[in-house]
Amino acid sequence: MNTTAMSKTVHVPLGKKAYDIIIGDGVLSEAASHIAQFSRGRPVIIVTDAHVAAQQLPQLLAHIGDAQDPIILPAGEESKSWKTLSFLCEELLARGVERSDAIIAFGGGVVGDLVGFAASILKRGCNFIQIPTSLLAQVDSSVGGKTAINTSAGKNLIGTFHQPALVLIDPSVLETLPARHLRAGYAEIVKYGLINDLAFFEWCETHGAAILAGDRAAQSHAIEHSVCAKAAIVVADERETQDVRALLNLGHTFGHALEAETGFSDALIHGEGVALGMVLAHHFSSKRGTCAPKDAQRVEAHFKNMGLPSHLSDARISGSGQRLVDHMLHDKKMDGGTLPFILSRGIGRAYVDKSVVLCDVAAFLNGQH
Repeated sequence: MNTTAMSKTVHVPLGKKAYDIIIGDGVLSEAASHIAQFSRGRPVIIVTDAHVAAQQLPQLLAHIGDAQDPIILPAGEESKSWKTLSFLCEELLARGVERSDAIIAFGGGVVGDLVGFAASILKRGCNFIQIPTSLLAQVDSSVGGKTAINTSAGKNLIGTFHQPALVLIDPSVLETLPARHLRAGYAEIVKYGLINDLAFFEWCETHGAAILAGDRAAQSHAIEHSVCAKAAIVVADERETQDVRALLNLGHTFGHALEAETGFSDALIHGEGVALGMVLAHHFSSKRGTCAPKDAQRVEAHFKNMGLPSHLSDARISGSGQRLVDHMLHDKKMDGGTLPFILSRGIGRAYVDKSVVLCDVAAFLNGQH
């Protein structure tokens, strides 16, 4: 249904945890009216990072209504840590946060993950609202309720499932997003085509350049399509207890290992790791005989054309295949000593493979240098 002439609502029907995702230019300027039902007349608490605070926070504050002084966290993946989580929880408690208050995650995936995690454990569960400001967060991490922090052992190993009360997505905020981060978010858009939607992948091949060039119509279509695709998967398998939601990890098993190898630093940001991970997943599938080589090459060519890493050398990865596999041993999906991989039978035909032998993965990665 429409909330305004220019916005659309995607409903996520999860029973008592159901929520709406409102998408449209100008949604940020309508924030107060959308959030009113959750704030109950109390000042909202905005949590953001230093980069978003400088670029976007004044606009939100102008339209949010009554708000406490924002909590501003350091920007970057390094903030997904015990230290920052502890600081955030203590700060929220010091401000007298109540379970039903409107805690707003205003930022990219790092802020969303941190605020969602803090909200899930404070007072055994508080409301929070996602207002994502990066393309990656708008099309992926703000939807679905996964929250986490990183540890020295690996990425996202400490976390919870905690659905937001509301998600507000305003594509206009992408105007200030650096080109590199726009490309990184684009990788997660393509993922939905590679999972189960060949037609959407073909649409991305045609319109990807427009998305990265700032074409608002193309961006809005890609965001809405991605959100609908993810919401459908989340509703079918909210807590990843079946093999449905696991498909959203396409590229992530390889990608997280690559991120670990680069120290979860700006050397390889998350969306770049996922893009390269999806290329590797398709080539590995081709090597196993489940995916036609031309499909793997087509995936590689598209990411390369969009300026994303398509080869280990693009990410300056020189470690051995075994070293990368050692990172995978800490993957949260390990089950009974087996690590499920999301592989492909062709573009738009991803599947879960629980028969992969890690020494085969190491040998494959050695051949990719």
